[in-house]
Amino acid sequence: MQETNTVIPLREHHDTDFGEPRRFKVYTARQLDKIEPLQRLDEEARFAMDVVASVLPFRVNEYVIEELIDWDKVPDDPIYQLTFPQKDMLAPEHFERVADAMRSGDKDSLNQAIAEVREALNPHPAGQMEHNIPEVDGERINGLQHKYDETVLFFPSQGQVCHSYCTFCFRWAQFIGDNDLKIAAKEAGQLKKYIQAHPEITDVLITGGDPLVMKTKNLRAHIEPLLELEQLRTIRIGSKALTFWPYRFVSDNDANDLLDLFREVTAAGKHLALMAHYNHWKELEPSIAREAIRRVRATGAQIRAQGPLLAHINDNADDWARLWQTQVELGVVPYYMFVERDTGARHYFEVPLAKAWRIYRDAMKQVSGLARTARGPSMSSHPGKVEIQGVTEIHGEKVFVLRFIQGRNPDWVQRPFFAKYNGEATWLNHLEPAFGEEKFFFEDELAAMES
Repeated sequence: MQETNTVIPLREHHDTDFGEPRRFKVYTARQLDKIEPLQRLDEEARFAMDVVASVLPFRVNEYVIEELIDWDKVPDDPIYQLTFPQKDMLAPEHFERVADAMRSGDKDSLNQAIAEVREALNPHPAGQMEHNIPEVDGERINGLQHKYDETVLFFPSQGQVCHSYCTFCFRWAQFIGDNDLKIAAKEAGQLKKYIQAHPEITDVLITGGDPLVMKTKNLRAHIEPLLELEQLRTIRIGSKALTFWPYRFVSDNDANDLLDLFREVTAAGKHLALMAHYNHWKELEPSIAREAIRRVRATGAQIRAQGPLLAHINDNADDWARLWQTQVELGVVPYYMFVERDTGARHYFEVPLAKAWRIYRDAMKQVSGLARTARGPSMSSHPGKVEIQGVTEIHGEKVFVLRFIQGRNPDWVQRPFFAKYNGEATWLNHLEPAFGEEKFFFEDELAAMES
């Protein structure tokens, strides 16, 4: 996608006239000083933002700045926290290391400090590079991940950027310019070939980055060949465009072509799901965001909403209840509440698992059954997606009740298991088996898979 989109007059659109077209204008770390509302921050705060933005990727567009952030509520505004770097997103020792190097003016020292801090932030969690990338005849196929039998993830090279970056992003390593940390397909035909060689695959998730930064003609080149595959039942597109650039579906120069592509997929008998990333109900408030949802749904595509539970952004039940209820009213299906992954600025955003479950439960109590489709809190961990089903007491021992929503071995799916209660734990590897067991039931098999 070009940094400035050419748009066509709205009178040429098929649907009802909807305001003026909007130019896409983006700011990166190099243009922080050009973002006018940041000038109200003091010099120390702006320097801290520069330090964090040198380590973690930063990119924000004018729509987010002008339409989604309430600058009178900064720094507490949730969308500001979602998109703008904060000092505490780096551990104090990491922040000072990079800040000292930045003050010194020594470029080599700064680059070394940044590289070492990034490496300490676990750039590829949950075995993404070691265990999820498939091989054919001993050769790795970059741009694909195949963790669960029926689903393959595809990372098109043109989609490895976003309209804006989320500060919590678990794929932040995709965006820092290090090709060794990037997962991206170089050949358009490799996805179809891989699926044909694996009859167990029924679902494709096109992800990134954000595939919808791509021009529709490029997205079409990846999707249309898949429509010929009888084994393929579902095509998913992971995107935050409905929040960060809803004009993608309304007034961008190929918006109508994108919607036509969606119609082609559904007409071919495939289920098309737009996996929309939402973090707060404020993202659904602008009229343009609601119009984008309406247009996508009119193609026959389904929108499913997912996002992580995050300190400083949405760590309370009322916000989740309002988010889910609003989604239902707009025809969006609440799908997942995730636990923040163990990567990047996780210490800033993570919420203890016990608190996450209480927030999820308290939010569920406020909504009707139509909004209770959201599963969670779910950890996308190395062995699979593990859901926290509750906290209870069994034979005098307080425990977490857990189960696999997805697993590296399909036989693990829906199997309940128990962990000792730990009020401080924020991830699966912080938990220990309950009832005196030495290991969780899946650990030996997982170790065998790894070896």
